Amino acid sequence: MNRQRHAAGITGLGSYLPERILTNTEMESFVDTTDEWIQSRTGIKERRVAADNQFTLDLAYEAATAALADAKVTADQVDLIIVATCTGDHRFPSTASLLQNRLGSTCAAFDLGAACSGFVYALNTAAQFVMAGSAKTVLVVGAEIMTRILDWNDRTTCVLFGDGAGAAVLQRVPEEYGVLGIDMGSDGSGGELLKVECSITQGEAESRRY
Repeated sequence: MNRQRHAAGITGLGSYLPERILTNTEMESFVDTTDEWIQSRTGIKERRVAADNQFTLDLAYEAATAALADAKVTADQVDLIIVATCTGDHRFPSTASLLQNRLGSTCAAFDLGAACSGFVYALNTAAQFVMAGSAKTVLVVGAEIMTRILDWNDRTTCVLFGDGAGAAVLQRVPEEYGVLGIDMGSDGSGGELLKVECSITQGEAESRRY
């Protein structure tokens, strides 16, 4: 049986940045670096930092509500929520499930962890749901609070990251519009270059077995 394929496009966008701004000059007081060193190598002048009472869910919610408003969609019209994050507030429940609850939705929801490429992976996943007819409206959110997992003694990495969230609503659109194609790939050989260790090592896990 042939199922009808639908075009999937972005119908709404939203974003959120914490108020706190951390400039390169400020970082000079606690990191062995300079504004010139950072800008000449990355182009970065400043980054945002979440407040102590802000969590990944909070950033995701602000971006999500902005995207829904932009798309003129209410939370009860959303069929699926995908949150791309590697800094979720809990191992479980997922940030997506908590976001679903805060939005007042009852749709399916799950997190997707693919680090820097997470939003692209989530966008492609959402598009497939819409194209296949499994969902009419999907909310995709990328949200991170990277500043809480950085090694602030490593000047080669801590200058690169900040906190924030972005969101997109994907829906069915006319055939001549929407996502034309996505080419995805991965290279796990570079995994040792940028990583965050698991909080429980294999040895600890073995010792905790009953």
